[in-house]
Amino acid sequence: MNPDEAIPNPEIPSAPRHLSREALQEWGRITDELHRLGLLSNIDRAALAAYCQAYGRWVEAEAAIYADAKSPLLTTMTANGTTIQHPLVGVANTAATLMHKFLTEFGMTPASRTRVAASKPQQGEKKGFAALG
Repeated sequence: MNPDEAIPNPEIPSAPRHLSREALQEWGRITDELHRLGLLSNIDRAALAAYCQAYGRWVEAEAAIYADAKSPLLTTMTANGTTIQHPLVGVANTAATLMHKFLTEFGMTPASRTRVAASKPQQGEKKGFAALG
């Protein structure tokens, strides 16, 4: 551990307005827990927003893949009759890769949690879901 590590005040940042509906739902689901663990401050807003937006994009891509009745789920046909991976599978995979990178930054995977040490907020410090900002 770095004894000179800068330790920002634990705080739940406001959610950016540009987040998708699914991203906002994920923001609301995880912010209280990250704050309770002492892993969230106002300076983490961009990283958390990027994670949530990747999550929202992943959810949207997965839903669209299975809603597309014209293709057999994971593949599609080109105009010349060649079977290829459905383009949304690539979108979903890219979003999942981004999600994983941010999940590990916040200690939100079982393996990454073992490498995170944080000071929990003191009683009386700001808690709760922040209003959209």
